Amino acid sequence: MILFPAIDLKDGQCVRLKHGDMATATIYNDDPAAQAKAFEQQGFEWLHVVDLNGAFQGQSVNSAAVGAILKATKNPVQLGGGIRTLAQIEDWLDRGLARVILGTVAVRDPDLVKQACKAFPGKVAVGIDAKGGKVAVEGWAEASSLGVIELAKKFEGAGVAAIIYTDIDRDGVLTGINWDATIDLADAVSIPVIASGGLASIADIVRMTMPDAQKLEGAISGRALYDGRIDPAEALAILQGRPSVETRP
Repeated sequence: MILFPAIDLKDGQCVRLKHGDMATATIYNDDPAAQAKAFEQQGFEWLHVVDLNGAFQGQSVNSAAVGAILKATKNPVQLGGGIRTLAQIEDWLDRGLARVILGTVAVRDPDLVKQACKAFPGKVAVGIDAKGGKVAVEGWAEASSLGVIELAKKFEGAGVAAIIYTDIDRDGVLTGINWDATIDLADAVSIPVIASGGLASIADIVRMTMPDAQKLEGAISGRALYDGRIDPAEALAILQGRPSVETRP
């Protein structure tokens, strides 16, 4: 079970949004590379990065910051936001990404996702961001008519490395992961699912260890880590099953 610390990039800075609204950005670090290194030193083994500007503009905007992150950490990095073509996917993987996350293009052009999975086995994840159970695109600015499970099932057997499922209504507001919807999705497809949006406390970390959540690949944490609501050492110990750690209610 992997806990992915998140670095969301806006104008080259490490920020967190509420409900995906760019106007609500809180700046946590103006040096994303230093933040990436700090997460590695805290014991995290993966890094989740989103180019927020890129998600809205449909092309990579924070490339320099991502490049600096890749140089700063030895951890594998997954990146989403504005990646829409095979050429962009290939370029990012050549630059050292462990995997790319395709969101809007998964709705607009699912065949491209399948092509990418064949060309780059194990390197392509799909980001499914939902509001009210319906998939949102273009940096969450537009709603589609697609249901979450309906979209996910389009990629069964395609070789997608993981589905990152975000409940937009919970993102950045520390109300807890939408476990019911996340586990329903994991039950519906064979693709590994990563929970995202709203992870709030050690209680959510403990929830990740429950039997019905064991099918998940992990969960993403942003604001709760930056605000100190989750202690990295405690969280990682729980996920690694170390019995000596006392968990808070």
